[in-house]
Amino acid sequence: MRSVAAFAVASVVILGTCGPGVAAEREAGSTVDAVTVYPDGATVTRIIRADLAAGDTTLVARDFPPTLDPASLRVEGGGGTRVVIASIDARPPRADRPPVNPDLENRIQALEDQRVALGDAIAAAIARRAFAERFAKESPIGLGDKGEARPLADWRAAFSAVADEIASADAAIRDAEHRRRDIDRDLEKFKAERDANPPRKMEVRIDLSADAATQATLRVSYTVRQARWQPLYDARLDTGGQDRKPSIDLIRRAQIVQHSGEDWTDVALTVSTVRTAKGGNAPQLPPLIVGYPKPRPVAPAAPTARSAAPQASLAYRKSEDVAEPVEAAESEATADAGGYQVLYRIPGRVSVAANAGAKSVRIGTTTLAPALTVRAAPAFDTTAYLEASFKQGDDAPLLPGRVSLYRDGVYVGNAAMALTPKDETVRLGFGADDKVTVARAVVRQVEGSAGLIGSSKTDEREFKISVRNGHAAPVSVWIEDRVPVSETADVQVEVLPGTTPPSVRDAGDRRGVYAWTFDAAPGEARDIRLAWRVRWPADKAIVYDGRTL
Repeated sequence: MRSVAAFAVASVVILGTCGPGVAAEREAGSTVDAVTVYPDGATVTRIIRADLAAGDTTLVARDFPPTLDPASLRVEGGGGTRVVIASIDARPPRADRPPVNPDLENRIQALEDQRVALGDAIAAAIARRAFAERFAKESPIGLGDKGEARPLADWRAAFSAVADEIASADAAIRDAEHRRRDIDRDLEKFKAERDANPPRKMEVRIDLSADAATQATLRVSYTVRQARWQPLYDARLDTGGQDRKPSIDLIRRAQIVQHSGEDWTDVALTVSTVRTAKGGNAPQLPPLIVGYPKPRPVAPAAPTARSAAPQASLAYRKSEDVAEPVEAAESEATADAGGYQVLYRIPGRVSVAANAGAKSVRIGTTTLAPALTVRAAPAFDTTAYLEASFKQGDDAPLLPGRVSLYRDGVYVGNAAMALTPKDETVRLGFGADDKVTVARAVVRQVEGSAGLIGSSKTDEREFKISVRNGHAAPVSVWIEDRVPVSETADVQVEVLPGTTPPSVRDAGDRRGVYAWTFDAAPGEARDIRLAWRVRWPADKAIVYDGRTL
């Protein structure tokens, strides 16, 4: 945004009050020119162009959104002569009745007339049916004009006539009631549309003064909270081959959603990494006081049901292969990285409608050389998974968001991107690698007693993990398994001789998790052994992940 000092022929001075006299009011329209979207809001800039007379003028613009923050209103600009901006303020929407829609009123009146006519038809059919029923009840039965008995054929004709009349009346009533129900439904919809009072536009008033008649151009900016953007990523892995190395195209996108009450049509769009709703200061941490609790009356304890600790489990979902569509070339944003934020300026002019769903724009692409590793945790799942890792080298951090994963052109699922600053490592999984087989077998499991007269119990277990590389090229392998972790002095855990020394202990700061890493040659098979013993007092029981032993 150009500053006030940037105008060569006009200057703008912000004063506390207007000049003497009563300012003339002038209606003015505005258009949205530029928008900067943050992860938790947006700053919108509108342009107002108006012809000003010499002296004081109040510009009144009635097309600002009702969701704007009045405290965020700012104005700058100027004209062909000296213009003084005295003040700017916003007034809330007026609670006026919506303007009358003649076409809608005529439709409502026509439906109401039809409803009245149907009511008359129903009343007539009810009276018709009542007359037939009364005739059947009160007319002489079996007597002629002179008291003689009627023929049986006359009885049948009378019965048929009464039944037909009642059935015809009932059918007319049902049909009219169905039509009236449809009319009631339409009336409810049209009346709701007529009586709807959507939020009025905010009225913004700008008091200014000009030395002489001039045409002024003002830029009014404000903040709305009903808008946001969130990052999306496409990670497209080419696993390489004999004549090329692996590569990843990491595509950044910004998904923009806004419910500000105004459409952003043909605007200069920028997305920023600044989180404006966090405020300016870190929270003040209060002291942590430790002491004895104050005595309080002891209430009878209510019985509670004991719930078993959750057992460790591994949930995974197999993604369906989806053919990748042919992509057209997409324009990308230019990144402006400062010390504390990154601005992505979207090329051209963009439109983002209010309440119209998310709009995705591409903001950058980076081609990276990843390191490929096959990872497996056979204690849970013997499937080998292909993982690509790379160092994040852009000045702009990778913000948390969803990543769509493609391996050699095939969609394999999605994952979550964690916040990753520059020079930190990103690891993304790209699905199962069926050419690497992993198996885990229990070699030995012994439960027994130890010590004097069986003062303690023991549980010894030994496992063998087998890995085979079926690729025609070497692969880097990462295998994880675990040993029990004791949080009680009486329960002791010992890793037994014969265990293959792990490459990493407490991998990823997870206690008891061992990792073995190695490069497997084409067709190579390798075994890993893990053995441990747990000892605990004989008069007690232990549990593994909530399961009693």
